[in-house]
Amino acid sequence: MSTIINNQYFLFDLDLPPVQENKRRARTGAFTDNMKLPIHRWFRYSAGFSAEWVEKMLTSEMLQNETVFFDPFAGSGTSLLVVEKLGLKGFGLETHPFVLRIAKIKLSWNANQHKFLTAISDLIEKAQKIEKDISPSDVPLLYKCFTRDTFQRLEALRLSFQDSFSPGETIADLVWLALTSILRDCSGVGTAQWQYILPNKSKSRVLEPFSALMNKAYLMVHDMQYAMDNGFQKTALIINDDARFISTVDNQSIDIVITSPPYPNNYDYADATRLEMTFWRDITSWGDIHEAVRKYLIRSCSQHSAKDRLCLDDLLDDPAIEPIRDELSEVCKTLETIRHEKGGKKTYHTMIAAYFIDLAHTWISLRRLCKDNSKLCFVIGDSAPYGVYIPVDEWLGKLALSVGFKHYKFEKIRDRNIKWKNRKHRIPLKEGNLWVSG
Repeated sequence: MSTIINNQYFLFDLDLPPVQENKRRARTGAFTDNMKLPIHRWFRYSAGFSAEWVEKMLTSEMLQNETVFFDPFAGSGTSLLVVEKLGLKGFGLETHPFVLRIAKIKLSWNANQHKFLTAISDLIEKAQKIEKDISPSDVPLLYKCFTRDTFQRLEALRLSFQDSFSPGETIADLVWLALTSILRDCSGVGTAQWQYILPNKSKSRVLEPFSALMNKAYLMVHDMQYAMDNGFQKTALIINDDARFISTVDNQSIDIVITSPPYPNNYDYADATRLEMTFWRDITSWGDIHEAVRKYLIRSCSQHSAKDRLCLDDLLDDPAIEPIRDELSEVCKTLETIRHEKGGKKTYHTMIAAYFIDLAHTWISLRRLCKDNSKLCFVIGDSAPYGVYIPVDEWLGKLALSVGFKHYKFEKIRDRNIKWKNRKHRIPLKEGNLWVSG
């Protein structure tokens, strides 16, 4: 595939993966599989689950068009895209502002393809005309992640974008996502499995920004056409709302919930998009992440509980955790003692307490929203901070029953914590589906 930009002839090696149905067994928690699926692959956000698995679950339920789907932790929109593929009505919530924007854009797959490609071509032409020397010295992370030439081209694209588009326009949003999604491909530094940036590691394959952006645009158009050709319908909506205190969804309106809340395993979801947010100057340093993102999220990492200076006794007094208070208190107080023996002194004791308070309030909200015969599936994983086991499936199940749901059962999908050579403990962990009904 080729195009002409600014009187230069570009030949793009665009090897589009096939969009045929994948026959392998859908894996619940594997977002990696999504990177082979149209639209899902526009941006890699590892904190998600398998779109194929969601489709399998929804199809197996023999749902009708009037069925209302809900995902209180919608992330980058995986489940909502499946809902639109199946023609169901669906709602999703997300509080991570950067990820919310990505999800909204992915749901704009029905935009004008010609206008989008034209906008990309015009942006590249405009960026090529910027000749001034642009230094990344004011943003150290970018200086570490990109060569000087690559940074100058990316920065020229960013400045041209800001000069060319008004916020909120659909085509502008698609261009924004295309540019956002190539940043890691154009960086020579490593990326951990969960998207943390590793400036001290390098990779061999690094893309040139202008051609990478054009290739991404062609792939996105390819996927937009696929959605049009395969009967995707505009039936889903993603909302900036908090799963703990939902205010935007009607009571007794939800038939089925499939979601994957954050795991209490100290993964900093806010840090996962640090490179992209730094590039757009949403933040300028790691210290900005809390106010920009983390404070809005479920409290599932010690960085969050430490920053908020949480008090364990106050947390354990919360009425929402009454059904598990004794067990939770024993575990948290054990962690409070152990932390003083560890070099990092991480605040796992308050993190675990805050996490279950947040999920308890989520169950309260869901009971209000869900119909009496509703069905819910939470993809969850357990945890063992400092080697102290946290029975996540059992405690979440008890919290669900305490607010009026009738039944719960846990279906183990896989073992966790078995392949990392540097793991801190040998406690067997698992991931699976917590099914709740009634």
